[in-house]
Amino acid sequence: MKEMPNGPLSGVKVLDLTTEVSGPFATQILGDFGADIIKVESIEGDPQRKNGIIFAPGFSSIHLSINRNKRSLSVNLKTEDGKKILKRLIKQTDIIIHNMRISAIEKLGFGYEDVKHISPEVVYCAITGFDQDGPFRHKPAFDEIIQAGSGLVNLGNRNDKKPEYVPTVLADKTAGMALVNAVLASLFVKERTGKGQYVEVPMFETMVAFTLIEHMGGMIKNPTEGTAGYARILAGGRSPYPTSDGYISMLPYTVDHWENLFRDAGFEKIGVELGISDRITRGVNTTAVYATLHKIISMKTTQEWIEICERLDIPASIVYTLEDLPSHPQLSSVKLFENDEHLTVGNMRYVRPATKFSQTPACVRSHAPGLGQDTRQILKEIGYLETEIEKMISQDIVKIYTPI
Repeated sequence: MKEMPNGPLSGVKVLDLTTEVSGPFATQILGDFGADIIKVESIEGDPQRKNGIIFAPGFSSIHLSINRNKRSLSVNLKTEDGKKILKRLIKQTDIIIHNMRISAIEKLGFGYEDVKHISPEVVYCAITGFDQDGPFRHKPAFDEIIQAGSGLVNLGNRNDKKPEYVPTVLADKTAGMALVNAVLASLFVKERTGKGQYVEVPMFETMVAFTLIEHMGGMIKNPTEGTAGYARILAGGRSPYPTSDGYISMLPYTVDHWENLFRDAGFEKIGVELGISDRITRGVNTTAVYATLHKIISMKTTQEWIEICERLDIPASIVYTLEDLPSHPQLSSVKLFENDEHLTVGNMRYVRPATKFSQTPACVRSHAPGLGQDTRQILKEIGYLETEIEKMISQDIVKIYTPI
C-alpha cells in the first residue's frame, strides 16, 4: 500500500458486502476519498472478478477498475465462525454497505435490526432493486431491467426506432453515485448527533428520478398537459454530424452561436427562415434546423470545423474512440491516466480519481486486491490468534490469497 496524503474520509471504516458494479463502484469512490474499505467476499469471490478481460485468475478488467483502495477479506458467512468474524468487524466499523436482496441478508442474520443490536451507531446502507415499501420489493433487478423499467430504453425508440439499452451499466453506476451522496449525508448526521441510521438507495426509483429530470414535460402538471419528454432531444437529428472525412460533435447553444455559424457558412438567409435567433421558434423547427445543420457540416473536414468552432466559441469535440482517450490532449495534460505495477497483473494503466480536494487529496493508495489478500491481516486486527486463523483456513471458513 502506498504512503499517500490522507483523503477527506481518512479514519472512516467501511464494511463492503457488495458485488457486481453498483456497490463496488460506490465503495471505490469512498476508498478514493480515504476510507478504509474492507471488501467482504465469499470463498468464491465477487462474480465481477470473472467479467471483462481476464489478465490472471480473479483479476478481470472490471474488477481492476472498481476495486482499488480496498482490502479483501474472504469468508464463508454461511458458517457460524464466519458470522462471528463479521460481528467482530461490525463493532469496529462506521458504515456497512450491501446490495443483496433484503430477505437474503436477513436470512444470514445481518439485516438492519440485527446489526443495530451489535452497533447502534452504524450507518447501514442498502442498494435495493426496488423501494422496499412497494410491491416489487422482492423482484430481482439488474442494470438492463432498471433501464427498461425506468423509461430510459423507451427514450431511444419514441420515433419508431428499435429499443436499445444504453451501452454502459448506467443504472448501476447512477445508483452507486447516489449511494455515495447518501453515505456522506449520513456521516454528517452521525458527526453531529452520534447516531447511525438505515439508508436505502433503490435502483429503480433512483433511475426514474434521474431520467425524468429533463423529460417530465407535460407530466409536470396534474393532470398532464402535453406530452412527457424533452422535445428538442426527442425530435431527432441531435447526433454527431458527418463531416467530409468523419464525424464531429457540435452544439451551437446561444443565439450568437447559431447566427455566427449560419452566417460563417453562407446560410444566413436560411437561418432567418428557420428562426434560429428565437429559442422557441428554433425549437418548433428542430427537425428542419438539424437537417440543415447536417448539410452545412458535411461540406468541410472535421479539423476545419474544429478550427471554426474554436474561432466562434461554439462547443465542439472530435468523436473520440475509447482507445483514443489516453492520448487525448486534455487528459494527457492533467495526467488522468496513470501507470503503476500491480502485484499480480504487472504494469497497468488506471484512471485516477477525477475529484480534486485542495487539503485532503483523493488518491490511489492500493490496487484491486486478490481474493482474500488481506484476510490474515484483518483477522489479526480484530483479535484472532495465528493458530485460530490457520484452523479457519483449513476448515474453509476463510481464504488466504496466494500470488501466482
